[in-house]
Amino acid sequence: MSTPDPLDAAWMRAHRLPSPGDGGKEERGRVLVIGGEIELAGAAMLAGVAALRAGAGKLQVAVAELAVPAVSVALPEARVLALPRDTAGHASNQAVEVVIDNASRCDALLIGPGMMDDRAGLAKTLLERASSHAVVVDAGALDAIAHAPARAGRVLTPNAGEMAGLLGWEKDRVDADPLTAGLEAARRFQAVVAMKGAITYVVSSEGRAGRYAGGGPGLGVSGSGDVLGGLIAGLLARGVAPFDAAAWGVFVHGEAGARLASKIGALGYLAREIADEAPAILTSFG
Repeated sequence: MSTPDPLDAAWMRAHRLPSPGDGGKEERGRVLVIGGEIELAGAAMLAGVAALRAGAGKLQVAVAELAVPAVSVALPEARVLALPRDTAGHASNQAVEVVIDNASRCDALLIGPGMMDDRAGLAKTLLERASSHAVVVDAGALDAIAHAPARAGRVLTPNAGEMAGLLGWEKDRVDADPLTAGLEAARRFQAVVAMKGAITYVVSSEGRAGRYAGGGPGLGVSGSGDVLGGLIAGLLARGVAPFDAAAWGVFVHGEAGARLASKIGALGYLAREIADEAPAILTSFG
């Protein structure tokens, strides 16, 4: 493998996004975000807003049924789907059918915001059955990757702890060599991997690699990863290839953090503010 490419403005200019043209929202694609627990429904909202800020045309968000009224009001741009729960409080078999039915009409899926784990098997079933979609897998949904059939079009967005769980490594080993960890996960799971950290690496199963070192410490805040996942999903829905979508998502996420640091402070800005910077950053590249 060659030295990772710097994911900077020059790289973005050399790998331009598709022009939105004069078409309507249908031409910019539809994203479905599948969220998790009721107390973390806000994570799906953060991701959904980010997908729209990245230019996706339409949005659906699937959350625990008790959270639907609140999410519908807080996120009026989305159709909000209810995930029925079983007696143990986990997503039921009916929830899987709700998601699969709606996923068939979407261009990109994001599975995981607000999922603590995949004990109910929702993510595993979706990864098995949603075979023809571009899919971003994050947070608790990453538990299912090791047991899901490998398919093209997936982007994994683990942090060091999640990567350690995926590979069966100690976290210290991932921290010591995140690039090697990312490459191993990409090869093992046949996916594009955005290995999140102070330096974020984007790698493919073919050994292609990029490196982003900007952004600053303020991006290490609750909900920031949900925003990154949403940005990538929004770009996938627009028809961007998985590696480029991940690279652009990482770059926009980081540059948004740098802009917020200059306006608000190195620390203390909120994840909900990150996506708001995305349109101006994207527009600056024409």
